[in-house]
Amino acid sequence: MTDTPERPTDERTRRLEKVESMRAAGIEPYPVRFDRSTTIGALREKFPDLEAGTETDEVVRVAGRLLLLRRQGKLTFATMRDGSGAVQLFVSEAEIGIDGHNDFDALDLGDWVGVEGVVMTTRKGELSVKVRSFQLLAKALRPLPDKWHGLSDVDTRFRQRYVDLIVNEEARRVFEIRFKVMAAIRDYLGSLGFIEVETPVLHDQAGGAAARPFLTHHNALDMDLVLRIALELHLKRLIVAGFDKVYEMGRVFRNEGLSTRHNPEFTMLELYEAFVDYGEMMTLTEELVAHCAMVALGTTQVIHDGETLELAPPWRRVTLRDAIIEHAGVDVHPSMPVEEVRVLCDKFEVPYEKSWGSGKLMLEIYEKTTEHKLVGPVFVLDYPREVSPLARVHRDDSTLTERFEAIIGGRELANAFSELNDPVDQRERFEAQAQLQADGDAEAHGVDEDYLRAIEYGLPPTGGLGIGIDRLVMLIAGVASIREVILFPQSRPERPEAIRALAVEDAESDIDSDTESTPTS
Repeated sequence: MTDTPERPTDERTRRLEKVESMRAAGIEPYPVRFDRSTTIGALREKFPDLEAGTETDEVVRVAGRLLLLRRQGKLTFATMRDGSGAVQLFVSEAEIGIDGHNDFDALDLGDWVGVEGVVMTTRKGELSVKVRSFQLLAKALRPLPDKWHGLSDVDTRFRQRYVDLIVNEEARRVFEIRFKVMAAIRDYLGSLGFIEVETPVLHDQAGGAAARPFLTHHNALDMDLVLRIALELHLKRLIVAGFDKVYEMGRVFRNEGLSTRHNPEFTMLELYEAFVDYGEMMTLTEELVAHCAMVALGTTQVIHDGETLELAPPWRRVTLRDAIIEHAGVDVHPSMPVEEVRVLCDKFEVPYEKSWGSGKLMLEIYEKTTEHKLVGPVFVLDYPREVSPLARVHRDDSTLTERFEAIIGGRELANAFSELNDPVDQRERFEAQAQLQADGDAEAHGVDEDYLRAIEYGLPPTGGLGIGIDRLVMLIAGVASIREVILFPQSRPERPEAIRALAVEDAESDIDSDTESTPTS
């Protein structure tokens, strides 16, 4: 390797020349297929404790991407990784001949390769495949970043997630946790008799949450549509239809800003169960979250901001009113005159609109003074009716609803209700929201006549629950940004000057394979 690194365009040209040379020699650098006999993960499971210096008679065919290469005269050590794990390749001139060894040494980091060989361990006990033959499966034209530093620019990491996942073991760990969490949810809900359904993404009007929607247009029908902001209303239609337990894990879209907690496209779990109330939803929430942690981590303890949190049930329960008393030192209730609650807002420097009632102001005070102090896990119960248009009126207080939010680490993880099933009350709530919309509230929505028609056929007593999958994975994986748990998060436009800067960074990080760290031999 020279002191001055090649620019990416030069490296790409060099690799393209290799492709041309191979084809001139009758070798296809992008073959159709390769027949594996096993995966690397399965190979490691089969030989977990093979004694050092052992050569077996087990012949395997494995394939993966080359991540490390170390040449030592007539020997070459390489690390190959597939989707299940990594293994060392032991390549010797004595085994595959001078020409074969030279051909292997001509491979580049990032190339996909298939090998056939016997399972062995090195003198230091490293499980390896002693290569008898190999085949290039896909020539990589671009060099990988330095494996020790990866992609240094955060936006580039997310924009080029495919590269990030190659070189960043932590990113792979996070998404392995995500995949386990989603599978655990399906397994757990299936064991309880819930059925998974799919509902429309395109709606004729937004509903089910207070959020600004994305707008689109259906050309053939010549009608304006919105991307869904929640799953709720179609799922409750299915409860009306007679399905007792339904759930959906689906993408929802909210036309909002980007932050460590918000991405405009994200994944929600919503479930609904007939004949239960929000008490059963609390039990289901704490058991489901603990189950996901156990499946993904093998423990119900997670680390948040350096502090260990125990997710095993039971979780603490506290009313919204009592939480404010505990953490802000004031008593506020939706029945209070709005002027008195505004005084409290002024005290805590909580901005407000004149159209807001005492219930909305109470929620704003809670979010400013209290929510971030709730390390949890804790269920905050009984939200004001004014801010809960789809929740049932509380059986003991008509100014409140039977609604809770699950708070962990000072952040909302879940939201649940005893669902509102009185069509007359629901119409009044929708009309109040429509008035807010008319007054300029971009997150309020109009009257959904079809949903009202559905529940007029009879919505039985129902409990409903919504959990943000991305935030759940953040909690279990111990990461602080939602972008870390979404494979391809929304990114700002890539600027030409950023592209040029990235090209320079790629050049500086291009590491020749001879300088890679030495595998265990």
